[in-house]
Amino acid sequence: MRKHISSLSNPLIKHLLLLQKKSRLRKTSGEFVIEGIQELTYAMEARYSLKQVLVCPDIFEEDISLDALDCEVLEISKAVFEKITYRSSTGGVIAVADSKELTLEKLKFETKSPLILVAEAPEKPGNIGALLRTSDAARLDAVIIANPKTDLYNPNIIRSSVGTLFTNSIATGTTSEIIDYLKKHNIQIFAAALQDSSSYLEEAFTGPAAFVVGTEHEGLSEHWRSEAYKIINIPMEGKVDSLNVSVSAAILIFEAKRQRLNS
Repeated sequence: MRKHISSLSNPLIKHLLLLQKKSRLRKTSGEFVIEGIQELTYAMEARYSLKQVLVCPDIFEEDISLDALDCEVLEISKAVFEKITYRSSTGGVIAVADSKELTLEKLKFETKSPLILVAEAPEKPGNIGALLRTSDAARLDAVIIANPKTDLYNPNIIRSSVGTLFTNSIATGTTSEIIDYLKKHNIQIFAAALQDSSSYLEEAFTGPAAFVVGTEHEGLSEHWRSEAYKIINIPMEGKVDSLNVSVSAAILIFEAKRQRLNS
């Protein structure tokens, strides 16, 4: 018989709530929260280590075999579950897991011509989630976050990415570290910027390539522009001169995919 929790004063529930809110606690404890059956399934497939899985029997949809989980499984009341989850469509499951070190050295490529997305200093969880969804859809070889301003295990990123935080190969680093890494692996840097740039439609992306995108407000730092193999832009025909970063990335990524399919 599983232990049942019905009080918000339970130490584990208090810890879980703090993990959701406090980036510093996520970093010091090495733990984070996963909400939802799909997200939990992706995390398990990516071999994330689970600490606890909390199940609400009144809501739980049996898409996961609880007996097969190599961690503590607890039951919680519906009242507690509704207090600690952000969405109603979670399938009655929430979990605490160990985070991973998202270092450049851990990246592994299964192809000689990897296609990579680099995002410099993204801050909004919604934008990061959209970038991860696009990268998953295109099956990119890696997503690298330069100078991250937001903890990637932020619950809002996991939610907005619909779990693709776990399906992508992800690393973080400083701009200098990432440029050195890309050059060491002979990966051409295509920096998306307006200054001194050419149309992305004029370039070939069939070799090892990394698209580098910045924020809408600040764009890319000079370091990326000076170290790029090519600076590219997406021609605009209206009055605005920029797109949402996830939209820009998607246009570039799927042009590269099109070229690779036809090469």
